[in-house]
Amino acid sequence: MIVIINPEFEYLREYIESIPKRFQFEGEQIYAGRNLIKVMPILEFNVNVKRYRVPKFFNRIVYSFFRNSKGWRAFNYPKLLLKKGFQTPIPIAYIEERQYGLIKHSYFISLQCPYKRNFYEFGDADIKNSSDVVIAFAQYTAHLHEAEILHRDYSPGNILFDKVDGQYQFSLVDINRMSFGKVSVKVGCANFARLWGQIPFFELLAKEYAAARGADEILCRKWVLSYRRLFWKRFAKKHQIKYKLEL
Repeated sequence: MIVIINPEFEYLREYIESIPKRFQFEGEQIYAGRNLIKVMPILEFNVNVKRYRVPKFFNRIVYSFFRNSKGWRAFNYPKLLLKKGFQTPIPIAYIEERQYGLIKHSYFISLQCPYKRNFYEFGDADIKNSSDVVIAFAQYTAHLHEAEILHRDYSPGNILFDKVDGQYQFSLVDINRMSFGKVSVKVGCANFARLWGQIPFFELLAKEYAAARGADEILCRKWVLSYRRLFWKRFAKKHQIKYKLEL
């Protein structure tokens, strides 16, 4: 078993090393899908523990010898974001179980984000009642891209936020899929495609994103809406569901 611990939390080593044995029977499950997430208590605070599913055989070989696992990336990428001033849950540890030399389950342990709201709430939202947070988010995303950070799974559940001292604060989660390097305005506009919302929601995003990056508003609007439409058409085809997205 490989255990990597943030030096800040070295004093929790004994408990952290016991997590794979505890995980099946302890903690409160908050998400179950391809991966499993639980909230588990450690001393005076709670932590999020994400257990990644065992990869398929080919990927087990790839992640064991040629490429960093999702859990490893989830543990190390926050350091890059936090260093540049962007919020994400503080990483505590990464655990990797192996069997016959190949990766089995891996775990990412982090502090819980205090923000309770996410972007699912904008699916049917009236833009008149949410324009302030949308504007703040568009500006935030522009700053993120200008800092050469691209979250490749910029979906509603991975963007947490709340209002703190009168200002909207954002925190990114599930950040194992990231790119670091120059982000063009066109790529930045495409980054909004996975979000939920009505046409006015995306039009305001495009307008404020363009303003924050000194880009052409009309072109940004065209890109944002076209990439949104393309993503959801592909999604509907893949999952064999009827496409009803407002165009």
